[in-house]
Amino acid sequence: MEFDFIFQGGTVIDGTKQCKPFVADVGIKADKITAVGDLSGAKSGNTIKLRKQILSPGFIDVHVHSEMSILNGRDQLAGVSQGVTTQFLAPDGFGWACLDPQRSREMWHYTQFCYGETNASLDWETAQDYIDIFPGKIPLNVCSQVPHCAIRLAVMGWEGRVATNQEIKAMKQYTIEWMEAGAVGICLGLDYQPSANADLSELVELCKVVSDYGGIYAAHVRYAILGRKKAWEETLELSRRSGIPVHISHERVDEISIDILNQAERDGIDLTFESYLYPAGMTHFTMQLPMEIQVGSPQEVLAKLSHQSVRSKSISHLQKNGMTGHEVIGYTKSGRYVGMTLASAANDVGKTIEEFAYDLIIEEDGVETLIFPWPTPHQENEEILNQTAAHPKMMIASDGIYEVPHPHPRGYGCFAQVLRKFVRERKIIPLEEAIWKMSGFPAERFGLTDRGQIAEGFSADLVVLDPETVADLATWGNPIQTAVGIDYVMVNGELVISGAEATGKLPGRLLRR
Repeated sequence: MEFDFIFQGGTVIDGTKQCKPFVADVGIKADKITAVGDLSGAKSGNTIKLRKQILSPGFIDVHVHSEMSILNGRDQLAGVSQGVTTQFLAPDGFGWACLDPQRSREMWHYTQFCYGETNASLDWETAQDYIDIFPGKIPLNVCSQVPHCAIRLAVMGWEGRVATNQEIKAMKQYTIEWMEAGAVGICLGLDYQPSANADLSELVELCKVVSDYGGIYAAHVRYAILGRKKAWEETLELSRRSGIPVHISHERVDEISIDILNQAERDGIDLTFESYLYPAGMTHFTMQLPMEIQVGSPQEVLAKLSHQSVRSKSISHLQKNGMTGHEVIGYTKSGRYVGMTLASAANDVGKTIEEFAYDLIIEEDGVETLIFPWPTPHQENEEILNQTAAHPKMMIASDGIYEVPHPHPRGYGCFAQVLRKFVRERKIIPLEEAIWKMSGFPAERFGLTDRGQIAEGFSADLVVLDPETVADLATWGNPIQTAVGIDYVMVNGELVISGAEATGKLPGRLLRR
């Protein structure tokens, strides 16, 4: 028996929920795992001898803003360096395909807060045109979702109203196009424009299409519009009406969500969620404004903000909604204030934090990103994170933001932090459960039937890690720091990380549902 690679003598954690770690050799031929067991008599072009290391399936990040970065950006290897071998496209429903040139540029302007600048043409007339840009140019795999923001924009522009039956019919056609191209489901950002304007009926009709293809619904829910409890409840109602499995982005287990998770269990609703397990989020500051002011294209919103009446209303709204001044400025179009807190930046120019933040949107042409710490006490935050890490319906996803000067540390540290903080240091979950939450669980949930496990016939997406040294180095003050303790990462049978160093290989593919 002959193999291209043999990982010899490692402790295998195979990515299944009930895995018991075992010592074995794993043989790779081309891009597949072809043997798991004692391969001491086999021949191989490359044998990698493992001692105290763990061999696991590659990690799958179902919510990450990496599309442009993984093509050639500064942060191209931020995910891979933590063991991620597959990332999903269209987080929060963002996308730029199937749009005319003007709308595509407007959507890029709107989403620039989490992607930085780009030299991309943004000229993708069809879903296939867009997803074809990735194979052969990326270090890991990508998996597409229907980008609700983009398909609604294609049909209705930035209009802040309920869709007509004809408009829903047109959105269904775009949904079919994406699902035929292999999308695993539909993704939405229901606090972002223009998706925020969709009513439940629109979502149900689109989800029926996705459900017919065996897909799933994933969403940043309507926190700003409905409040967190009602936003969760809307998601359950959507599942009841459409029959689709539902998944909630970047969530946590606390007194609000635990009751709804228990209700979903009692009602038989197929619900999961993800978390990056940090006590802070990151998004553009425009999202903090009253929702009616956010409606419209980026330039239309900026025009509204020039009116004194809108300024007065917005600043009053901000004063009532818990800004602390501890928010950290991660990105501005001009590069000003990056790394500073809102309080210190506002103090420098003699303004209140609310006045400064409002004016910053206008001065930076609507391109600004902030890290928003949770306003609750540290100990309470850590207890919530511990509860979240242990919940059986939770998988790990980074929500990483890349190509901005001062990103959230989750982009470089999410997966490694789980292995360090919640497995090794706090012992909240065992290593095999953490790996399942990063690999087998998301693969099963989103229908990637040949990923997320170490077994014969599965694709050779693999990670070798040292459980005693794996750690995140990215911090709030210095977030662009590569994780340590990840020794090898294999994608489709090729080593992208070898001996903890990048190989320069780009074997990533487009995965289909």
